[in-house]
Amino acid sequence: MEGGALNDEVFSTALLLIAAAFQTPDPAYAILEKAYDALRARDYDRAISGFEEAIRLAPDRASIRKDLAYTLLKTGESEAARDQFGEAMRLDPGDDHVAMEYAFLCYETRQTAVARRIFDRIRKSGNATAAQAFENIDRELREGIARWSKAVELAPDNFSAHEELARLAEQRDELDLAAVHYEKAWRLRPDRRALLLDLGRVWKAQGREEETMAALLAASRSAEPRVAEEARELLPARYPYVSEFQKALDLDPGNADLRRELGFLELEMKNQDAAEREFSRLVRESPDDLVAAAQLGFLLLARGDSNGATPLLRRVLDGGDAELAARARAALHLPEELRRRPAEQAPAESVQAKQLGEKSLQLGYLQDAIKYLRIAQENDPLDFEVMLKLGWAYNNLKDDQDAIRWFDLARRSPDSATAAEASRAYKNLAAGLRKIHVTFWIYPMLSTRWHDLFAYSQSKAELRLPRWRLRPYVSARFIGDTRGAVNIADLGPQYLSERSVILALGAATAAWHGATGWFEAGESLRYAPTYSDPGRVVPDYRGGVSYAKGFGNLLWPGRRGWFAESNDDGLFVSRFGKDTLLYSQNRTGYTLRSTERLGWHAQVFWNWNATVDALGQYWANYVETGPGIKFRFEALRAPIQFSVSALRGAYLINRGNPRGPNFNDLRVGIWYAFTK
Repeated sequence: MEGGALNDEVFSTALLLIAAAFQTPDPAYAILEKAYDALRARDYDRAISGFEEAIRLAPDRASIRKDLAYTLLKTGESEAARDQFGEAMRLDPGDDHVAMEYAFLCYETRQTAVARRIFDRIRKSGNATAAQAFENIDRELREGIARWSKAVELAPDNFSAHEELARLAEQRDELDLAAVHYEKAWRLRPDRRALLLDLGRVWKAQGREEETMAALLAASRSAEPRVAEEARELLPARYPYVSEFQKALDLDPGNADLRRELGFLELEMKNQDAAEREFSRLVRESPDDLVAAAQLGFLLLARGDSNGATPLLRRVLDGGDAELAARARAALHLPEELRRRPAEQAPAESVQAKQLGEKSLQLGYLQDAIKYLRIAQENDPLDFEVMLKLGWAYNNLKDDQDAIRWFDLARRSPDSATAAEASRAYKNLAAGLRKIHVTFWIYPMLSTRWHDLFAYSQSKAELRLPRWRLRPYVSARFIGDTRGAVNIADLGPQYLSERSVILALGAATAAWHGATGWFEAGESLRYAPTYSDPGRVVPDYRGGVSYAKGFGNLLWPGRRGWFAESNDDGLFVSRFGKDTLLYSQNRTGYTLRSTERLGWHAQVFWNWNATVDALGQYWANYVETGPGIKFRFEALRAPIQFSVSALRGAYLINRGNPRGPNFNDLRVGIWYAFTK
């Protein structure tokens, strides 16, 4: 028995060893570790590259796409983040939190219909945030539909009213209403062939397959490259039937390219009479169409109608198209059919250079990639995919000026995927390369210590030139309060703020590891001069160094956990006796999970603040500490944050201090900022 038990144990151990040997390791583990290290170091570009590489190795893992999406949000790439949340939702349909993130980003990036459907689905499970978001979207659509319906009643021939009503109805999934008004808009403006894509999309959603085919076929033969390319992507792989061409022409009778192609198709099928009818109508409606004139002349000659054919062929002889003219001359003696020239093939060296360029780009040999891609581009100047690859190669070399030029060219591609990728890259680079950056922030704050409402704000236009580390700017600051003077024993009235608008010219350095230096000179325009200082216009010189850094789980969508933040400023101000002040505001705490029921995301923290100055003035030397909370509402599209802190403070210098060594203060503030 003991020998049997030992054999069983040996056998079990062997099975475990064999299973461990054949167990497949996680292919993305090492790359993900590097990506998360980069994320913790706030190196978002390296983190994004790591997550993208991990997705290529593990494409079915929703969690990687979620982390990539949140990282993309930190860099301001909302559309790319939206797409990753969408993929994560597809991979894990039961994750309502991811679905909500995707829906909010869809709404922010104008995919209203998608956002509305997702909120509608989630609200049925009792989610209050989804219910409120759905109602906000639906109410806006309902009211818009009512307004434009009234406008259509008052002006039935108003193209814009029909188009807007159709778009709102489609976003609300009122497909019947949308189809009616897209078609009316199309009948009013048949030159707007993008409406055929809208019609095709709505008819497809309604299950009207024949009408969908007609709209997409007509759009695919549009003179607008973008419209034609999008329509071709939606068409089936087979070649259309004659009946489908005819239905498309019923919808778009003025489409000369569509009618010409139908004429050639009828010729291929030996339907001479039908082909002659199509080419006759083309010649009648488009007298400058030499191809139609030549082909109709050939057909008329073939059936012996030289009187009808001769004027058409003479028109071709005088038209300036050498190939057509040569065929017309021959046709005057022997009728023949006009055949379309096959598309030319790209040179073999161009294809080889493109392949070598793409391979070099994938392996990181960027200079080689640029060399080969430039050869491919010179051989085929209209290869938009090569332009896009050149943009990425220059971007990886940090040559953003050349990169944005190639992205700009590539976003004109008729291929929608290439154009979309290039457009995203162009917008991301353009924001950083834009020469004029306008920023605005405002921070109103209520203080119980002073029983006063303070307001601080700044609007700044900054000039950013390539390779300049110093950025000149113009600035307008506002510093004020509502209470005005506070009477203090033995000191008389004391004012709590500068109560001024400060106009200035200045310069700031580019940010380096969170630090920025700046200096400005201007004039302070006092809107409430005092008795002791009656001047309304006072010179103002100020400057310093600012540092801001965050660690851990900051107040970003989907984040929760421990965090720390530090905001530090060294400031010289000429108006305060040429004093230099140092401020340090620090917070450590915990970011709470976003609550679906209340629709808000919050942090609880402890404040650690200190202020000192060079002149040793009592009011500029103190420390503060105490609890606080900061929160934002997820449904608010504006970047607004609210904060409440209860602070206990102590002055570090009490010589000449009439207020006592300690103080308590409850501060309530609202922060809003944007950059354009």
